[in-house]
Amino acid sequence: MNIYPYKFEPIFKERIWGGSAIRDVFGKNTPEGIKIGESWELADLPEDKSVIANGPLAGRDIADAIAEFGQSITGKDDYTPPLPLLIKILDARDVLSVQVHPDSETCKRTGKGDPKTECWYIIDTKPGSCIYKGLKTGTTKEQFAAAISEGTCADLIEKVEVKVGECHFLPSGTVHAIGAGLLIAEIQQPSDTTYRVFDWNRVGDDGKPRQLHVEDALQSIHFDPSGDDLSVRSVGRLVETEFFNVDKGHMLKGNEILVSTPIMKVIVFLSGGGIIENRDTETVEFTKGDTVLLPAAYEGTISFNVETEYLTVTM
Repeated sequence: MNIYPYKFEPIFKERIWGGSAIRDVFGKNTPEGIKIGESWELADLPEDKSVIANGPLAGRDIADAIAEFGQSITGKDDYTPPLPLLIKILDARDVLSVQVHPDSETCKRTGKGDPKTECWYIIDTKPGSCIYKGLKTGTTKEQFAAAISEGTCADLIEKVEVKVGECHFLPSGTVHAIGAGLLIAEIQQPSDTTYRVFDWNRVGDDGKPRQLHVEDALQSIHFDPSGDDLSVRSVGRLVETEFFNVDKGHMLKGNEILVSTPIMKVIVFLSGGGIIENRDTETVEFTKGDTVLLPAAYEGTISFNVETEYLTVTM
């Protein structure tokens, strides 16, 4: 009875660039009057662990559940905590800082931080919405450092207009920024290490500029990104890495799919709704904005009562 589809309490994060779209689009109970930029849907970080919201394990965090039920949840006999996955919904009402996340080699070399490869699935946009992704060809470390000091580094980053349904892959070491007016599902390695290099000359609520991390960023950026995969995909297998895989699904009203493969799956429902059920556990309802973890040992049926789009994340 303890192996069933788990839903989670979202962890809301106030951000200077956030807004109200997480509440407006997905109906999540975000705090009133606060700029919520991130809803952490599944997390297993030291200070932020997702709490199961339904069924017999309600109130227990995901790390605690895995510690007790291990392979039945993860499907791995060699699992080592923490859960190597972090899933968020981002509401970028305003543009995010220009930033980079280190790769594992940089973390080893500098002795700090955690690597973060990620992808962004575009849920909603405003007209003209864009992202900044990767350096323009030929940009050197010296040129970029000079542009940071001059406040013009964004001119050296590729500006990409985005569309709903696209998934943009960003390996660690890629300098980037999310533009204003975007609602995004972010799947990433479980790291909150972010090095800012430019914040568009804005100030925080205290009236002071936010902290920058220029030296750390310059050590982390891939200035020869020729081998980096910055792919953009919108159907089927969206991302395939050594860290996680992301697949896009689309089901019509009345469709069903069987869950019987012995691997853990995390499903992010972007639209629609339905139920997940089997003969042994209670029925679990889902709707747009829900993230559901299907343990490896769970077998059942997902039934869709309206047209639904979703992302399936595996490791």
